[in-house]
Amino acid sequence: MTERGMRTSCGALRAGDEGRTVELDGWVNRRRDHGGLIFVDLRDWEGVTQIVFAPEQDHFATAERLRHEDVIRVCGTVRRRPDGTQNPRLGTGDVEVGVARLEVLNRSEVPPFQVNADDAVDENLRLEYRYLDLRRPRMQRNLRMRHRIVKAIRDFFDAREFVEIETPMLIKSTPEGARDYLVPSRMHPGSFYALPQSPQMLKQILMVAGFGRYLQIARCMRDEDLRADRQPEFTQVDVEMSFVTQDEVLETMESCMRAVWKAALDVDLPPFPRLTYDEALRRYGSDKPDLRFGLELADVGHAFAASEFAVFASTLARGGEILALRYPGGAALSRRDFDALTELAKTHGAQGMVWIARAASGTKSSAAKFLSADEIAAVCDGAAAAEGDAVLLFAGDRAAVRATAGRMRLEVGDRCNLRDPAKFAFGWVLDFPYLDLDEATGKPAPAHHAFSAPVDDHWELIERDPMAVRAQHYDMVLNGYELGSGSIRIHRPDQQRKIFEMLGLDDAEIEARFGFFIRALGYGAPPHGGMALGIDRIAMLACGEDSIREVIAFPKNQVARDVMMDAPSGVPDELLHDLNLRTTLPGPHGR
Repeated sequence: MTERGMRTSCGALRAGDEGRTVELDGWVNRRRDHGGLIFVDLRDWEGVTQIVFAPEQDHFATAERLRHEDVIRVCGTVRRRPDGTQNPRLGTGDVEVGVARLEVLNRSEVPPFQVNADDAVDENLRLEYRYLDLRRPRMQRNLRMRHRIVKAIRDFFDAREFVEIETPMLIKSTPEGARDYLVPSRMHPGSFYALPQSPQMLKQILMVAGFGRYLQIARCMRDEDLRADRQPEFTQVDVEMSFVTQDEVLETMESCMRAVWKAALDVDLPPFPRLTYDEALRRYGSDKPDLRFGLELADVGHAFAASEFAVFASTLARGGEILALRYPGGAALSRRDFDALTELAKTHGAQGMVWIARAASGTKSSAAKFLSADEIAAVCDGAAAAEGDAVLLFAGDRAAVRATAGRMRLEVGDRCNLRDPAKFAFGWVLDFPYLDLDEATGKPAPAHHAFSAPVDDHWELIERDPMAVRAQHYDMVLNGYELGSGSIRIHRPDQQRKIFEMLGLDDAEIEARFGFFIRALGYGAPPHGGMALGIDRIAMLACGEDSIREVIAFPKNQVARDVMMDAPSGVPDELLHDLNLRTTLPGPHGR
């Protein structure tokens, strides 16, 4: 103890500290005048302590002028609160500090929003004053949770003897599925570095280098359109292992998430169910299904094999599907409610929607004129619809109708309160197609990336039927989000070259983009595989948030701007000159 008192945090004092002389530093969280006494809740990053100023003290006049977010230092004596004034919501709620000395370290301007509460505030205003927003209880909780998650990840992999290795931020631009952020080189005019979309090739090269178990909490950048679970820069736990099977990778990553949830939330997770890609689409209409609830889609095409309903008959004739979705309690909906659901389904790609309501008073349907009693009964049986339920029917080409029905399944899950934010339903999705059709070009492109290995007996399909090739690729999903992807990699240079050729690259393009990588594989690359999980999404779901901006200290807004720093912004002309750059847009610095 010193003359000034023992410095302690605002969340540490308890009844057993009664009589101690302490020093506290923090922000004024609240200030109240009661009967001549001034009460201040003093806040720091560990908690809140009530401090009391008496009118006979020299510093009382200064205490009267204190306002929210002023930074102060006090010295005083810990004492019990009077009976009936304890605050059970605070860890320090049994005690208070009678202030003997007050020092104002910094005055605060009037904040643009309440810092001591989690009231709704416009997001752009929050991001502009992010340094204040981060003081709020919700953001303090979220970032502390993120810290515990990252620590648990590192502890888990350290216990399994993984080596954490950092990879560079300035690399070569290579196709990774999104646009690169480019960095011009001053020393090499006209040439550019790229910021990494992921450390994919570098971590594979680390396997070639003999580091059999690699880990990195990796920063990644992608220039792509934003949404609630996507940012231009993001963080992933990046893992690679040599001489492993797919099952061994899945066991490692599943065990990691179990350890994280136990350490950070004290939750014991059950084993993760495994679905094939085809099974996930067939049952849930999505390759990242929300497994917190059932309501599986039912193919009821058999019920309409002889139907005279033109919409259904034509769908089946061209090889499409008719899918049924049970709506628990949906028979209570009005015709207007069903009309609104139909319009919503159209926004999700449906041409229309047929509904059947199985009420106690009888069965009703929007297509009652066209459907027989036997067809309606078969649909209800196929969808497991009981009395009081409704069934929503969607018809169309297989991929489109599954996507529409899957989105409507989530809508029904929300309306029926089946998507419990406190529940965590992990799962695996396996056996993805190797190729998808690129929406922009209409040409085949890797569904994941070009470094994934095809299923062993599918190599011969590459030239004969490339769209039928399946990849040794796997996704981890949680509550309807993809947490991350991984695969067993190609480790032979001839096979990697064959994949590039399948994608339409000629020898010159392969050499220019990937020559260094193929040469590395030629020097005894071991079989290897790995995975990357998005830490931002993990933290978002663990915190019960619906946007990763709520678990990132300094995120960009919905149009990729940092409104606090005003970035991106123009730069001085001399910097552009040094980089041999000029803009073609009007205004200073192209703005």
